[in-house]
Amino acid sequence: MLILLPPSETKRDGGDGAPLDLGALAFTGLGAERRELVHALSTLADDTDASVAALKLGRTQLFEVERNRQLTASGTMPVIDRYTGVLYDALDAPSLSADARSFAHRHLVVHSALLGPVAALDPVPAYRMSHDSRLPELSLKRHWGTSIQSQFAPLPGVLLDLRSEAYTALGPLPVREGSAYLRVLSAGEDGQKRALNHFNKKSKGEFTRAVLEAGIDFASIDELLDWAPSAGLALQRHKPATAGKPEELALIV
Repeated sequence: MLILLPPSETKRDGGDGAPLDLGALAFTGLGAERRELVHALSTLADDTDASVAALKLGRTQLFEVERNRQLTASGTMPVIDRYTGVLYDALDAPSLSADARSFAHRHLVVHSALLGPVAALDPVPAYRMSHDSRLPELSLKRHWGTSIQSQFAPLPGVLLDLRSEAYTALGPLPVREGSAYLRVLSAGEDGQKRALNHFNKKSKGEFTRAVLEAGIDFASIDELLDWAPSAGLALQRHKPATAGKPEELALIV
């Protein structure tokens, strides 16, 4: 089983790990794409005004440009500790047990716009770059092309996608048995199910934490659905797979 999370624009400072080593990251087949983007972002950081425009920064966010200047020299920390924001606050990775963190490293991936998919405990620096960043002469969608998708294609078992649609577009899951996209919905008094915004992220973080604490490598979507009530989760099938898109599950909150 593999859970895919979106990244967050907000990140913790610091890190006592060695500087970024692209060869130490999961999905080593993405090395060339990672090197090109790291070089492009580091070069962009030499021009503050260009960085502000490309990264859509405000006046209070100039520290993000300095982070990018130090991209290959600053200290690193595990992926799930680096990211902050609603989803990652709900996940609260630093408080997970050692067993849950070890399970996370084998079964949880965060999709970085800069580095592609990285495993939960892979060491990464603080940086600023999003799916809609506009680096000079470089389109992220064209850059990643089918590279990320090709890394996912041979993976066995359950692939559960909690990413936003913007990140899913940078590396779609294979459409097969066991591959599913998770939506967070609310059930209204009228019985209609509606998508959530802010609480969508919070619920995804809480769901992910529950799975990591359970420590079960689910062999199928049915096994995941059977387990969910025991964790207090209302998880159900939502839409069947269609041409080019995996099936959808709904987490009802």
